[in-house]
Amino acid sequence: MNVVGESVAGRVFSVLDAFEGAPDTLRLTDIARRTGLPLPTALRMVRELVVWGGLERATDGSYRLGTRIRALGAAAPCPRGLLDAALPALRALTARTGGHADVAVPADGTALCLVTGERLPLHATAAGKILLAHGHGRPATAVRHTPYTLTAPGALGAQLTRIRETGLAEGHEEYRLGELSLAAPVSRAGLTVAAVTVTTGTGTPRLRLAPAVREAAAAIGRALDAPPRATARP
Repeated sequence: MNVVGESVAGRVFSVLDAFEGAPDTLRLTDIARRTGLPLPTALRMVRELVVWGGLERATDGSYRLGTRIRALGAAAPCPRGLLDAALPALRALTARTGGHADVAVPADGTALCLVTGERLPLHATAAGKILLAHGHGRPATAVRHTPYTLTAPGALGAQLTRIRETGLAEGHEEYRLGELSLAAPVSRAGLTVAAVTVTTGTGTPRLRLAPAVREAAAAIGRALDAPPRATARP
């Protein structure tokens, strides 16, 4: 990847561009290689972006896009296109499960539901856990919404690892009593960009919900990756 420009802004933009098509996290050496910046320059740009909130430093020393970038992205028109692509699958998911289906994107440390506009906590909901598991935001584990909210960082970390392995997250009365939610990641060009979720009562069999949620997430991902249709000429 070439450096966007010789100005400070150009170097900053090149660092952000390095994450396009990349894994969820990059090490400093990866960023320098992808941008063509000398390692000391890349480190200086990365540190400035961390202070601003554009990047976050993971526990292993690698870097990922920060919540400020996620929030700016959520404010852009693209969620409208995501919702349009998701609506057929959401309607089918609702009809199949009898629950409320939604699609959520990371926004300012929350999971923003595009159908209802509700903002969900990341650590206490299935949709939020999907986003956390794929590097979107940080868990506010000190906040307990019900007696069942998971607040121990180690336990949540283990749960996020399982979510990455299985591709499915569950919230069982962790945000609201009597509520069960399941969610799966929605991918675009190989990257997790959202979570599709369905919420029902706790009496609903989980085994009935899981395949429906997975299929809805896959359908939305296919819709997002599909090439745009050609516009008919008048």
